[in-house]
Formats: sequence, structure tokens, C-alpha cells
Amino acid sequence: MPQSKKYGKGQRECRRCHTHRGVIRRYGLYICRRCFYEIGKEIGFRRYE
Repeated sequence: MPQSKKYGKGQRECRRCHTHRGVIRRYGLYICRRCFYEIGKEIGFRRYE
């Protein structure tokens, strides 16, 4: 029976797509960078160029 991980990257996953790669934890987001690119504007972030 697999146990839940308590440390490292395997512990954190994207809330939206449940991947463990490229997760943004800042501001308590816990979404991956791909999902952030798609929904960043909707959740109130602006893009600076």
C-alpha cells in the first residue's frame, strides 16, 4: 500500500492538473507554471514586458 509523501517535490502537486513539475508555491498558489500561464490573468496577475 503506497504511503503519502511527507517531504520533497513528490509531496507538492498542482491543484489543477496534479503534476509535480514546476509547481509555484509563492503566495500559497500551488499550481504548476503551465496552469499559471493559462489562468494567471483570471486570478488577478498582470503581465509585465
